[in-house]
Amino acid sequence: MSDLSTTRPIPSKHRLAMIMLLVIYPFVTGILYVLMPLTEGWPIWARTALLAPIMVISIVYGIAPAIQKHFAWFILRQPRLLA
Repeated sequence: MSDLSTTRPIPSKHRLAMIMLLVIYPFVTGILYVLMPLTEGWPIWARTALLAPIMVISIVYGIAPAIQKHFAWFILRQPRLLA
């Protein structure tokens, strides 16, 4: 049975969205700079079929966990504890 006297902080979706945008925009731009010359002449659906899995896997397994780890204090609106 859980203790009702302890409450978990509610994450701010706005803060998470802001950090995700600041990190993912340059990431996607970089991927496009690399892939566009390599896929010149490909139809847009084929470019997207290559780009989407790279982005999704990178974001789900790399970027999002790193953001949640390093910026949890900001997302959860808690003071940052310095070690």
